[in-house]
Amino acid sequence: MASSNNGVSALFLFAVLLIAVSQQPQLATGINSSVYGACKTIAGGSGLIGVTFCIDALSSDNRSSNVGSYKEFAVIAVDLLTANATSTKSEIDGMLRNGGGGGAGATTRCLQSCQAVYGGILQGQAAVGAAVKGGRFQEAISSLEKSARAVKECQDGFGKSNVTSPLSVENDDAFQLAELIVLLIRDEP
Repeated sequence: MASSNNGVSALFLFAVLLIAVSQQPQLATGINSSVYGACKTIAGGSGLIGVTFCIDALSSDNRSSNVGSYKEFAVIAVDLLTANATSTKSEIDGMLRNGGGGGAGATTRCLQSCQAVYGGILQGQAAVGAAVKGGRFQEAISSLEKSARAVKECQDGFGKSNVTSPLSVENDDAFQLAELIVLLIRDEP
């Protein structure tokens, strides 16, 4: 009888472990536990960015597999924001060269405004990267919050002009990346 109870107990324990593992599907599919832990901690209750966005963004860079601190994750996110801004500015340049994203005057004006926003972000990114690497977090936060506000204004400009934004995804990504960096460096011990 005792061996029967031990068998049931072992089976029960195995079932509990299976349930626990299934409650963390990101880890089961190969997400780096450091990325998952950092994202769950900083993005989980932020209301600014989603945990999934954080995981997807940081996991997109191979360097994240060897990271030991939030500051190192922030350096990666700075590079991701720089890449986003570079790509988005190039996309805007192309739209303006080809008639302003549909030819509507309002769309062209909004794109020109966004072109200036992304140009400004790019001008400041080297200083943001240096500030993060140098531990001058307040300096980096100030610049990043300015960038996040500017991207939000870029997106809002389309709505105010009653035209569809061709940059919704890019603007959302840039906003979330800027806020991700801020959250990472605010939580850096």
